Amino acid sequence: MTALLFCIPGAFAQQTPALQLEQAARVSWPVAELVSFKPTVAAEVATPTPAAASAAADLPDDPDVALQPRASAATADVSSSAQSQSPTGSQAATPQPAEPLPPPQPKRILGMMPNYRAVSAGVIPPPPTPKEAFMDATYNAFDYSDFVFVGLTSLMAEGTNTHPVFGKGVPGYWSYYWRGFIDKADGDYWVDFILPTAFHEDERYYAKGRGNVLQRAIYAASQVIITPDYNGHNTINGAELLGRGIAQAISVSYYPTQYATVSDVASKYGYALLRDAGMNVFRELWPDFSVRVLHRQP
Repeated sequence: MTALLFCIPGAFAQQTPALQLEQAARVSWPVAELVSFKPTVAAEVATPTPAAASAAADLPDDPDVALQPRASAATADVSSSAQSQSPTGSQAATPQPAEPLPPPQPKRILGMMPNYRAVSAGVIPPPPTPKEAFMDATYNAFDYSDFVFVGLTSLMAEGTNTHPVFGKGVPGYWSYYWRGFIDKADGDYWVDFILPTAFHEDERYYAKGRGNVLQRAIYAASQVIITPDYNGHNTINGAELLGRGIAQAISVSYYPTQYATVSDVASKYGYALLRDAGMNVFRELWPDFSVRVLHRQP
């Protein structure tokens, strides 16, 4: 056995050079493959993709340099957002108390005088329909308060003997009364229904409700000259100016000729305009007077 062991190295030593090269190649092939594989893997890992290279180019060498400014910016954004949402922040909007609305316009003044054509301050209703305009004219012409109003004015005219031809007493009072009633009712239909519907004018009174007394009084009186149309644009109040004139022209037919002169008609025409302007002023100021002086709802 010992002789055999000593003979084996000799046998290897006696191999031919070609055989030794073949054995060496067999032994060294796995090692060479490993040596050649490692650089390939390292190259693939070390070579970045284009996207990775672009992202890496944006990063500084020290990560803390990038994180600190970004953290500061995020903190500043949060602080500014919290400040804007905080009630005590400089950007917070201070709530303003709502201004109280002016007192509304009543349907009747003093529980008797009709006020159907008045619109409360701040209210913008749709344009009146012909039916609504007709009903407004009818309410104004035949309200029970109109009978009282015409009765008082007729009593004053009879007492001062405005038209002596009518006489005195009950016959004279009646002569004043029925003519005065027709004057008013005829004018109401022309001013509140017929001409507004034809001209597309809104003859309702829109209360101002704010401002000093003089400004509001001037505004109210001017509404016999200026009125809104169906589109809400101010226009010349043709229904008022022309309607009262037509009513006075018609009155020539039932007044005695000595009271149907141009001066008499012009006088009654001016009185009708002044009466409507005065009524508008009364409408405008009555709610405030009722609340502040009488301490009651208008």
